[in-house]
Amino acid sequence: MTRAYLVTVALFALAFSFSYAYDPSPLQDFCVALNNSSDSVVFFNGKVCKDPKLATADDFYFAGLNIAGNTENILGANFTPAIIPGLNTLGLIVGRGDFAPNGQAPPHIHPRASETIVVLEGTLYVGFVTSNPDNRLFTKVLNKGDVFVIPIGLIHFAFNVGKTNAVVIYSQSSQNPGVVVIANTIFGSNPPINPDVLTNAFQLEKNVVEHLQKIF
Repeated sequence: MTRAYLVTVALFALAFSFSYAYDPSPLQDFCVALNNSSDSVVFFNGKVCKDPKLATADDFYFAGLNIAGNTENILGANFTPAIIPGLNTLGLIVGRGDFAPNGQAPPHIHPRASETIVVLEGTLYVGFVTSNPDNRLFTKVLNKGDVFVIPIGLIHFAFNVGKTNAVVIYSQSSQNPGVVVIANTIFGSNPPINPDVLTNAFQLEKNVVEHLQKIF
């Protein structure tokens, strides 16, 4: 084999591996997650699963998304995931978001998931920004019954522009979507990023950067 051929094969394999770098496809009907191990478990897809013969309907059920979350915090928002053991390995999570007036989900990303937002009550201003080079902003004011989609890995936000509480149901296309809150990550890293880096990056005075780092 020539060196050029080997390089081509290696690049193809690398590209192929990246193209499938998402949650693994399930290899059985379901894999109900267990918090502890016992004799009645099997290991599948790297997860600890209940023996399928012992699964019940309750493993695929959650009650409680009708309960409002506590929004008395700095963001004025609360996010309640539905803890459903039967979702394990299915590449999906779902939950409820509550927003007080002026409450928000600040700019953030989910590195491993796209997201769908369904508004049940209230009015939300939502949007996302595309990646380089154009950094286009897509925004919409959502009302009851409206749906908005956030593509995977893009910075997005939600802000309650109404005079009443807003409630949404969200779903994400990963069992572990991850969350990177931009301000927290940049100004609240541990240890802190050298202020000179942030001063140049954001074109801010150094005392402003240091103040933001103290806040976060």
